[in-house]
Amino acid sequence: MQEEIARSAIDMFISAFNASDDSYVTDLLSQALTSDVVFWGPLGRSEGIAAVERFVLDIRRHPAGTGTMVRCSAVDMPDEWARYQWVFTTPDGGPRLAGTDVVHLRRSLIDQVIVFAGEIEPSAS
Repeated sequence: MQEEIARSAIDMFISAFNASDDSYVTDLLSQALTSDVVFWGPLGRSEGIAAVERFVLDIRRHPAGTGTMVRCSAVDMPDEWARYQWVFTTPDGGPRLAGTDVVHLRRSLIDQVIVFAGEIEPSAS
């Protein structure tokens, strides 16, 4: 049951990367994250939905073009933390970034996100 709740929040978080328009990003993140979310990203620690939104918008505005973020693993939730793998691919097989996120949930929403990004590589054809 807890894994289903985590999977739902994680998939909503990922949907913000794939929104049809930047104006939908905040709403999607608000459905997945607590307002005081702590985000541990590539540039360090930040807090709040606005901080996560800046990160998502930066990824969405990749110089190679708008890409697609997908969860490429099951959600593993051994205790109160859940983890999953993801991949971000830009159009036309452009740069690909893969990684693992670890999230903590509070009241069915993500209150902490830790991003472990891997190296950028071209996607396999």
